[in-house]
Amino acid sequence: MPELPEVEVVRAGLDPAVVGATVLGVTVLDERALTRFPGSGAQFEAALTGRLLRGAARRGKFIWIPLVPAAVDDAPHEALVAHLGMSGQLLLRAPGAAPERHERVRLDIQHPEQGEIAVVFADQRTFGSLTLDPLVPTPDAAPGGWGTTEASVPQQVAHIARDPLDPAFHDRSFRDALARKDSAIKRVLLDQSTISGVGNIYADEALWHARIHPETPARTLSTRAVNGLLGDVRVVLERALAEGGTSFDAQYVNVNGQAGYFAHSLNAYGRTGEPCARCGGPIMRVSFMNRSSHFCPHCQKLPRRPQSVS
Repeated sequence: MPELPEVEVVRAGLDPAVVGATVLGVTVLDERALTRFPGSGAQFEAALTGRLLRGAARRGKFIWIPLVPAAVDDAPHEALVAHLGMSGQLLLRAPGAAPERHERVRLDIQHPEQGEIAVVFADQRTFGSLTLDPLVPTPDAAPGGWGTTEASVPQQVAHIARDPLDPAFHDRSFRDALARKDSAIKRVLLDQSTISGVGNIYADEALWHARIHPETPARTLSTRAVNGLLGDVRVVLERALAEGGTSFDAQYVNVNGQAGYFAHSLNAYGRTGEPCARCGGPIMRVSFMNRSSHFCPHCQKLPRRPQSVS
């Protein structure tokens, strides 16, 4: 599933193409792409056609494009929201371009400087979605996410925590949350209501850098360890962003269909049996939450549980 770097690469590429653009028409080819939308494909098409778009914003793995209200000086109160699911793509194409493989929805837009552009939502496994959603205020009055200065977020995204690269992310609140959790630290990192944008790949990478076993109970980590882990999460995410994200196949691409190359920089994820870059021991893979964890059993030791006194 795309994680923060892959989704942010898409948002950053989408933003200049949509800001200030008008939707000329919408074509829904597969209503399975509208699972989060309460109406029909025809209603979705009608609701979007003619709307003026603002720039693309993101929180966690969600992207949204605020829709300018009739009075353009008013703040947007509704947005087009995209979740890429496991294989969703948002692609920019020339007007009239041939349909993409697995194309589900196409928006034809008119940009004031770039002219006509086709925005294509393609999704091989159909777990991604598009919808229209009202914007609600952020509880902390800070901007809703990357790419927006508005203190609002789509209602369906309101439960998603801020990501660790967000300027409004609160380190102390994160430490306090961990202190109350008996769950394994990797499970907490994957909990999008506690910290967003981190998935299986970057959780494994950050824990490897921090020398923390993925099954370590979150509440047992010291303040110093949590601060160090947050630092490692940020470093891993920033490096992945710089390299365009991680692509193991043709699914995770930017708006131009180009794949990222951070997969070549991974130290733990997907390296089962290969030597650890730090100690030379073999990387281990174990089952975890219907997925897999990759770690070095020598560098990332699971703390011993204190024995009870009889």
